[in-house]
Amino acid sequence: MATFNYSFAGLYSLDNGAYTYSMSASQNDFLTDNDGSDTVFSVGENLDFSSGSAGLFEGVTTIGDHVYVVVSNPNDPSQIALAGPSDPGADGGPGWPQTIDPADINAADFATCFAAGAPIATPHGERAVETLAIGDLILTADGRAVPVKWVGRQTVHRVFTPEFGFRPVRIRAGALDENVPHADLVVTSDHGMLIDDLVVQAGALVNDRSITRVPYADLPEQATYFHIETENHEAILAAGAPAETFVDNVTRRRFDNHAEYAALYDVEAYAIEEMDRPRVKAARQLPAAIRARLERRADAIDGASAAEAA
Repeated sequence: MATFNYSFAGLYSLDNGAYTYSMSASQNDFLTDNDGSDTVFSVGENLDFSSGSAGLFEGVTTIGDHVYVVVSNPNDPSQIALAGPSDPGADGGPGWPQTIDPADINAADFATCFAAGAPIATPHGERAVETLAIGDLILTADGRAVPVKWVGRQTVHRVFTPEFGFRPVRIRAGALDENVPHADLVVTSDHGMLIDDLVVQAGALVNDRSITRVPYADLPEQATYFHIETENHEAILAAGAPAETFVDNVTRRRFDNHAEYAALYDVEAYAIEEMDRPRVKAARQLPAAIRARLERRADAIDGASAAEAA
């Protein structure tokens, strides 16, 4: 049975796309998953507060020097609670922030993958990500052919996943550069795209023009995402856009077919070192020059659409 001890909790409500601080309370309690089998929490798993309330585990976030568990209210998807070791302001830290951008929540336990149908470059042309298998060769952004070590699958369910975690990001054709990607590309919010010398998570690129979150109403009740693992953390080509392969900041245990990996490899011994590029996790971290370039690309896409409609 997994447990998490905490002494302080803060409540936030979703307001205009950000979680706004509501209240905090000292509780000196613990969270438990109560299933008697896991030693870790899993995203979407029911958790109980020892005080009697319940929630769904959504991930972790960091405030000051402390790590906090993020729990959503199953009866009100617009609310989350942060449970942690102390009030982060009590020891001279920044205190509870007034708002939390959903992109700032560390999504180490969320799907960070390609949607089905994402075209991945191989030496023999593009293939949909879900058709790839162990041993298939794929192309890196710098032109090398590397074998697929594993293809992880993760299914997310609307009922168990908060809206910000369930909605993937659609990158329109040409949104990153001329003809890059060459077709619309759908990835989860925390999947890294390689731009200049950065790994930029897709959620940080959203401009509500050429790069958008897929409307909640347009999504199915559940969706399966796919992540490609290679021997090293690589930049591969998805619809012609450089995108990252699997790296261990997402645990393989979160994938539906983890047992397949465990049967093939030594899970404990094998770790992938992240490529030596800074990672941009939130929109505020995105360099102004890249943001301006995305806006110019959006203008070009809108102009081309208007010309076609004329």
